[in-house]
Amino acid sequence: MNVTMVGAGYVGLVSGACFAEFGASVTCIDTDSEKINKLNRGEMFIYEPGLDDLVASNFKQSRLQFTDSYQDAIPDSDLVFIAVGTPSRRGDGHADLSYVYEAVKDLAPYLSGYTVIVNKSTVPVGTARNVWRIIREVNSGADFDVASNPEFLREGAAISDFMHPDRVVVGVESGRAKTLIQRLYRPLNLIETPVLITNLETAELIKYASNAFLATKISFINEISVLCEAVNADVHVVAKGMGLDGRIGRKFLHPGPGYGGSCFPKDTRALVRMAQENNLTSRIVESVIEVNEAQKTRMISKIRTALEGNEIGKTIAVLGLTYKPETDDMRDAPSLSILPKLIENGARIHAHDPKGMAEAKALLPETVIFFNDMHEALAGADAVVLMTEWNAYRGMDLEEIKKQMHGNVFIDLRNVYEPELMREAGFDYFCVGR
Repeated sequence: MNVTMVGAGYVGLVSGACFAEFGASVTCIDTDSEKINKLNRGEMFIYEPGLDDLVASNFKQSRLQFTDSYQDAIPDSDLVFIAVGTPSRRGDGHADLSYVYEAVKDLAPYLSGYTVIVNKSTVPVGTARNVWRIIREVNSGADFDVASNPEFLREGAAISDFMHPDRVVVGVESGRAKTLIQRLYRPLNLIETPVLITNLETAELIKYASNAFLATKISFINEISVLCEAVNADVHVVAKGMGLDGRIGRKFLHPGPGYGGSCFPKDTRALVRMAQENNLTSRIVESVIEVNEAQKTRMISKIRTALEGNEIGKTIAVLGLTYKPETDDMRDAPSLSILPKLIENGARIHAHDPKGMAEAKALLPETVIFFNDMHEALAGADAVVLMTEWNAYRGMDLEEIKKQMHGNVFIDLRNVYEPELMREAGFDYFCVGR
């Protein structure tokens, strides 16, 4: 089976490599020629655990190839997946579909023989039908169907999520298209993966509803953490007590500085916008967004309080910049909201991140000093802010850290350490919700 991924970014590259591992012949197309050249040289431009080996293995076996030419890949394709970005559109929060529609217009002239065009990108309800209309306008004689197959990949665990998914969602209205997609995903039958077949609109909405619900759990527990601090309760025990209820579950009940990343911020905004366009309100999701922004502001206040109300001239060592561990993704990371405000208030920032510093340098103020060695970042610091819970920060030698620092303030925005342990180690310790 010949599969083409339009877009060799995070979703396209991971999905393409995994489909190749399933045995399909996969071509990834991207208009960024430099990106394609790097991939053909075996150079990765994103960090995802295990992806480099998976790409190299399938490239070596000629099941995975890369090109910037639609003409070379599209005519022989059985399925064409659209996996381009859908960022928030400036001004109104709606998903920007310009990359999707541009890709559709570019591929449409080269369709030859029956082809299924599959939206893998996260797109608002109605996009699949617009894709169908565009292709028909550009190539009236094309024999094709359009389907929706949203991705549910967690950065840092994307390959596992693809190979062992909770479910596969397919929006389709043609028996031929359904058969082809089921053939492609047949390897998952061995692990009895549920495959949900539904119509186009339902499949498109499932992705947004799923992400909005997970974001809701994060904002909910962050709001509860505020109450915990006020009444001397422990948010971790509260979350555990909640999570033991099978109707609730323990996942995503982790307090912190707020959610970020490539999905939750833009998808919650887009869902609110979809409701508005249908003359409806989405009050819960609107509140989720508001609580998330308030949590970031609250973390700034927490850091200021820890520094006795004054950041001026203080050196703060920040450990972790990405929105979560095991990724180099800085999109909507809480650090992008918190650090500039600390700098504005007079703090000096020494920063370290295992994988995200190259991206962070382009997004954070130029006064931030980046260190490749964590201990160099800590040297002489008045305070430490643990921003992202990378494994490298989970088992630090507390005695050694305290020796390296000038002060003893430790602000743990991910609750990695136990308060009693930190205070016994001599730190003035601050955390979230306990």
